[in-house]
Amino acid sequence: MPIKAVVWDVDDTIFDYAYADTTGMHAHLTAEGLLERYETAERALVLWKEITERHWARFSAGGIEFEAQRRDRVREFLDAVLTDQEADAWFERYLVHYESAWSLFPDTVPTLDALAGDYRQAVLSNSALVVQERKLSVLGVRDRFEAVLCAAELGVSKPAAEAFLAVCTAMGLRPDEIAYVGDQPEIDARGARDAGLLGIWLDRNSASQEGPSGVHRITRLAELPALLRSDTRFGAPSTFG
Repeated sequence: MPIKAVVWDVDDTIFDYAYADTTGMHAHLTAEGLLERYETAERALVLWKEITERHWARFSAGGIEFEAQRRDRVREFLDAVLTDQEADAWFERYLVHYESAWSLFPDTVPTLDALAGDYRQAVLSNSALVVQERKLSVLGVRDRFEAVLCAAELGVSKPAAEAFLAVCTAMGLRPDEIAYVGDQPEIDARGARDAGLLGIWLDRNSASQEGPSGVHRITRLAELPALLRSDTRFGAPSTFG
């Protein structure tokens, strides 16, 4: 079946999450007077990312609510006993700095424009709808997507097939009519492939690792329109060039 729609991951795919997170946390720790506590900003940021990944995994596995994982991240990072209100307040102060650093990757809008005439577009994210709806709206691209689906509301996260099939249902399309683009080779590309979609790994950093078999690998979004126009699909090499 020809590809009729492109479904996108958001963070570190179309939105430069790593830059915003790093820049925002550095500014927040400076404002809170906490940089010296962690010796260097780099060490603080590494710790924050480790804690975020660990608690996000708990949320993805269904063991904790979205708001609870966020509060637990703050408590562990500060090594402090905080009420829910105190943890929320600390995180809200961080968000001010984080959101001030928000930006799309330079190739995002040109690629969305290049695909708009030929493909329907949507979002599937391992986040919460209130987070991604706001982000896409602030960045001026929410109206590019006919649907935005997120793990917190779905009750299931990528790479589970149910997450990918949910967006197929929302768009009224078969899995083999949808291409999924994301920056994670396993969670995004392999997960999409296993659910029957065309899995595309956006490897912006040109990683040395091999990509999963049966998925396509691109290093910049400018490669995507030509890939979607090609006749190759499953069983094709994992690198496109």
